[in-house]
Amino acid sequence: MNEFVLQMIDICKGFPGVQALDKAKLDVRPGTVHALMGENGAGKSTMMKCLFGIYKIDSGEILLNGNPFEASTIKMARENGISIIQQELSPLLDMSIMENMWLTREPSFAGIFVDHKKMYNDTKKVLEKFNLDLDPRRKLSGLPVAKLQLLEIMNAVSCNARIIIMDEPTSALTDKETRQLFEIIADLKRQQVAVIYISHKLDEIFEISDEVTVMRDGKYITHHQIEDITMDQLIREMVGRDLDEMFEQTNREIGEKVLEVKNLSHANYFKDVSFDLKQGEILGIAGLVGAGRTEILETIFGMRKINGGEIYINGQLKDIASVQTAQQHKIALLTEDRRYNGIFPELNIMDNILIVNYNQFIRKGFIKTSKAKKISGEYAAKLNVKMSSINTSIKNLSGGNQQKVLLARWLMSQPEILLLDEPTRGIDVGAKAEIYSIIFNLAAQGKSIIMVSSEMPEIMKMCDRVIVMHEGKMTGTLSHKELSEEAIMALASNFNYNAEGK
Repeated sequence: MNEFVLQMIDICKGFPGVQALDKAKLDVRPGTVHALMGENGAGKSTMMKCLFGIYKIDSGEILLNGNPFEASTIKMARENGISIIQQELSPLLDMSIMENMWLTREPSFAGIFVDHKKMYNDTKKVLEKFNLDLDPRRKLSGLPVAKLQLLEIMNAVSCNARIIIMDEPTSALTDKETRQLFEIIADLKRQQVAVIYISHKLDEIFEISDEVTVMRDGKYITHHQIEDITMDQLIREMVGRDLDEMFEQTNREIGEKVLEVKNLSHANYFKDVSFDLKQGEILGIAGLVGAGRTEILETIFGMRKINGGEIYINGQLKDIASVQTAQQHKIALLTEDRRYNGIFPELNIMDNILIVNYNQFIRKGFIKTSKAKKISGEYAAKLNVKMSSINTSIKNLSGGNQQKVLLARWLMSQPEILLLDEPTRGIDVGAKAEIYSIIFNLAAQGKSIIMVSSEMPEIMKMCDRVIVMHEGKMTGTLSHKELSEEAIMALASNFNYNAEGK
């Protein structure tokens, strides 16, 4: 048996004006999880698209079980045991679960007719394996993003592939669904299936990977057994800086109270939540999935109706009944999932920035286009959005740059209170460092920030104080000095714990 199920040797791939891959390489053993790491633009996804037949390589060699291989089509890649879960989901929402799962490989009888009964039964078996109680005949429209992500993973596994590429597979999954995926990956390893795993979540990489290859600027940088490298070393090899350098604080002062929430409640989500927020402060909200963190931000922003409690801004009671009211009170919300309720993918960068700010540029019923373009371009430049022009479609930007465009959108509205829900979800460590710097600078300018994050390092390094939620109730407040993973997790799981760990 060949030592490697896959070898990609000196792979080159160029596009007009860009050398996406420059003698990149990857060696993958059967029955292992091989992490492919690098910042956005490092060439990871391009490399996988070359393997999967989406792109044709310019030069280099691909070996499958020691034999030369090049997929000219996606169908050919699948027939040779390669499957992919892409970062951007593309399900056919008007088709059923089973039709999506077996698309282009439908079971048939007499070589002509689709065997719907077999398709139904086979889909049912896969759903049961994933503990999903769904009707195979149900259409995908209306299903939450996490379920669509799981169905995409199921689709790949159902192909009986020997190599499965997973590109950010947990980006929309809950903690419970992520654990379920990891169990499936462990089962795949036992079956000698190789998993190529791409993720910006470094804790996942160290939990499930056996080996890691690092890429930068389209080039191969290094390869390690996972036990031979630390998280700080991995970050340094990916971006050329240490972990602590990502959280360089800007000198700032904490001022007077600007927001106070008293006994805020929303049916089914949270109850009797009380806290305050000061000028220039970064206040964290921590907790497990389902704790009510996102719903608190959405209620303050007027997206959800208040069932009880009060909101005070600068000491005055305010009735925030709508998003428009929140904006009038200088509140802005960066939503949890930029792809589904943040960006407008078919619009360009300028329009995405201006979408809530056009009223600033309307005179006598007409938009002052030149001024709008100039100022939106200035905001994009302030946040270092990497783009060819302000007219570039936002869907062509990396996740980190999309997030900076959304920040530019809200900063143009001149907010005093910023609500940031998972501000670095799904972006690489280099872009995270830029987002952190932007947040620190905003706080130094006197902006008041509430930040929800599921990443412990963010919460502990970024926040001046942290309130912790458990199943819709506040279980405690921790000062910056009291912050530790143990303290946060104890409160998040409603375990009796104090700052000294007693």
